Amino acid sequence: MPTPDIASPNLTLGVIGAGTMGRGIAQVAAEGGITVKIFDATPGAGEAARAFIEKMVARQAEKGTITAAAAKLISARVTAAADLAEAARCDIVIEAIYEDLEAKRKLFSDLEAAAGPDTIIATNTSSLSVTAIASVCKKRDRTAGMHFFNPVPLMKLVEIIPGLATAPEVTNALVALAKRMGREPAVSVDSPGFIVNHVGRAYVPEAGRIVAERIAAFHEVDRIMTGAPGFRLGPFALLDLIGSDISVAAMESIWGQFFGEPMYATGPELKLRVTGGLYGQKNGLGWYAYDKGKRVEPPAPAASPSRPKLVWIEPSDVCPHFTLDLTAYIAAQGIGVDRSSAPPSEALIILTPLGWDLTTAICDQGFDPARTVAVDMMFGLSGPRTVMVTPATEPAYAHAAQGVMSADGTPAILINDSPGFVAQRMVAHIINVACQVASRGVASPTDIDKGTKLGLGYPMGPLAWGDKLGAGTVLHILERLENFYRDPRYRPSPWLKRRAMLGLSLLAPNGTERA
Repeated sequence: MPTPDIASPNLTLGVIGAGTMGRGIAQVAAEGGITVKIFDATPGAGEAARAFIEKMVARQAEKGTITAAAAKLISARVTAAADLAEAARCDIVIEAIYEDLEAKRKLFSDLEAAAGPDTIIATNTSSLSVTAIASVCKKRDRTAGMHFFNPVPLMKLVEIIPGLATAPEVTNALVALAKRMGREPAVSVDSPGFIVNHVGRAYVPEAGRIVAERIAAFHEVDRIMTGAPGFRLGPFALLDLIGSDISVAAMESIWGQFFGEPMYATGPELKLRVTGGLYGQKNGLGWYAYDKGKRVEPPAPAASPSRPKLVWIEPSDVCPHFTLDLTAYIAAQGIGVDRSSAPPSEALIILTPLGWDLTTAICDQGFDPARTVAVDMMFGLSGPRTVMVTPATEPAYAHAAQGVMSADGTPAILINDSPGFVAQRMVAHIINVACQVASRGVASPTDIDKGTKLGLGYPMGPLAWGDKLGAGTVLHILERLENFYRDPRYRPSPWLKRRAMLGLSLLAPNGTERA
């Protein structure tokens, strides 16, 4: 099948839609040396987009990131098409109009009628089926998805999505086009949410469940996740930034497209805020309060002055370094650590469970519930530390635990009992969803991690993170969650389970297993 020469200095690109996404696509294409014709049905919108791009490129020259001569060349490559037919006669056309299936189908039909026989037509849809959009075309093999992320000039990721009828040569051409535009392509099958919006169904919904269960307050969850785990934004700050109305609509859409898959389900608490108009930063009403558009952080918890007289730490057979690291920290605060085989009376008892809830651990091992707490050690001692209590924990012991864990000036957050604390269960759920994406063959493990890091800004790709923690560790946490809640939401992906049992890397090639 003939496809355009992507490396050609004469390559032309038509962009349909002169809004935020269309402008961004046109700009990065021109920066890649491609001649761009941008068209919008609104009179004057194409020329306004061209002028906007010229201003953005000039600003780069002012900052010294490019030369003034380069800025002029880039701007000169972008022109406003007089009509749809002019843009359609380019080598490749990318539509970037609003997310409406029928509108996109109509546009694809019109584009195909006006385009040349070898033109590739791509959609920038973020949520609709590429196959469904292209169903109106006669040459469906020349159609595909090319999903950019907002803001396009700053976001390096592009998802390349072949539909069911897309020719391999077309997919390869769009991968090459993305690279010429300075983007990082990740290939996804035509599946709800593609890669990024699919993997993203773990972070915010699981945080919503934690808050709904009164395990921790929303701002405490944010502080925990931006601490040792290393997320740039907590889930609730992220909800406010994107807008709860947009986020919840995406959650409901993907959950529905997977026919009610529990792993992707959200909760009524998030929906309630949308119906109540608490959208977030854009209207100043969200999880956080806003002052002149700036998020107002709730005050940090006051450090407890209480200290235990003596601490006994349960030895961890699963993760011995948990015990060693915690013992060294507490001893450094000048507090005695009893090393006998059983906790002496009056000592504060600290457990470091992996996946287990504290109540189950206490009952299984016969500890005194009044003076037993748990500390999450999976991500180490940096950032806010998490101290977990049960309904039976005496306040004096809870405050003493919080006091010793914040004795060096690092905050310690008291949370209610939960299997997997906060960070363990959220990170395990993210990894499990990513494994489910891999198991469905949506994308390669490498592209799943690339898409997640570049598209969502997570500290690590979820599969690489699973390798770092250990697939067996992640499986253990998920099995504890599933066992406690009896909720299929937490059932481990078979893809993860097999690799954990066989001791394989989550990023390793499949060997003889079918792709």
